[in-house]
Amino acid sequence: MLSRFSAVNRCLTLVALCSSAAVQALELPLPPPGEDVVGQVQVIKAKYEDTFADLGTANDLGYLEMVAANPGVDPWLPGEGTEIILPTRYVLPPGPREGIVINLAEYRMYYFPKGQNVVHTYPLGIGREGWGSPLGVGRVTLKTPNPAWYPPKSIREEHAADGDILPTVVPPGPDNPLGPYKMTLSFPGYLIHGSNKKFGIGMRVSHGCFRMLNHNVLELAAMVPVGTPVRIINEPYKFGVSAGKIYLEAHAPLDDEGDPSVVDKHTAVINALLKRDELSGLRLDWEMVREVVASEDGMPVPIATQAESVVASSDNPF
Repeated sequence: MLSRFSAVNRCLTLVALCSSAAVQALELPLPPPGEDVVGQVQVIKAKYEDTFADLGTANDLGYLEMVAANPGVDPWLPGEGTEIILPTRYVLPPGPREGIVINLAEYRMYYFPKGQNVVHTYPLGIGREGWGSPLGVGRVTLKTPNPAWYPPKSIREEHAADGDILPTVVPPGPDNPLGPYKMTLSFPGYLIHGSNKKFGIGMRVSHGCFRMLNHNVLELAAMVPVGTPVRIINEPYKFGVSAGKIYLEAHAPLDDEGDPSVVDKHTAVINALLKRDELSGLRLDWEMVREVVASEDGMPVPIATQAESVVASSDNPF
């Protein structure tokens, strides 16, 4: 597996070391037509009291993506002066750049406001095993500030089995698990909402709904009109183009049936590549592809240039 410093060095854009203060919110200009990569990897120096949960909250990053980008670093006590990678460079998700796009494998949302040449991106908590989040195309049907929570019977029964008796309604306030705002989706029973818990954003923690940091959900709600399309995908491998180079971004696949095999992962990579007709006829660095897939650190890595010719069938690495 690649070291964390190798992972940083191979990224095209990297800002200088800075303090662990919060960076600018993740509103990023869209790339030129035909390109797919936005943002830049950043490196900060941790303070003594920093944790990955706190740094993620301050920098609009989820817990697991911080862990993936910083293997070998203690997420609860990184240590004074430890260099921490902020994986704030992304290959945009495949498909139309409109409305809200949620990629479950990334634990991340992308919002493309209509008529603006920017994308906003936020970390998400998604459905845990047995309570998976849905896939498909829907829309925002309702926006509700300061919502009450009416826990469904299935959730009340689950909590009761653990000795935790839930009320039939939880009023708005600091104890409400929906946080300060909810957006109802056309997927029956599913919401985008805030949270009364600091920990869990960027993880599989919910009963299928999409949890956001409270400052993120308030920002999103102020921009998103009712009727906004919502497309939910599960793409652990994303290919993209930037400045004449082809990039691959790899995340750990979501699988409730157990960890997929290396062969399954490589097959998924090939299938993701075949969906990009414009990338056919390229000579890929298959050794680098294998390393990217193995590392699953969520950072875009160059694996080819557009000027290179088609790889011969005898060169197929899998």
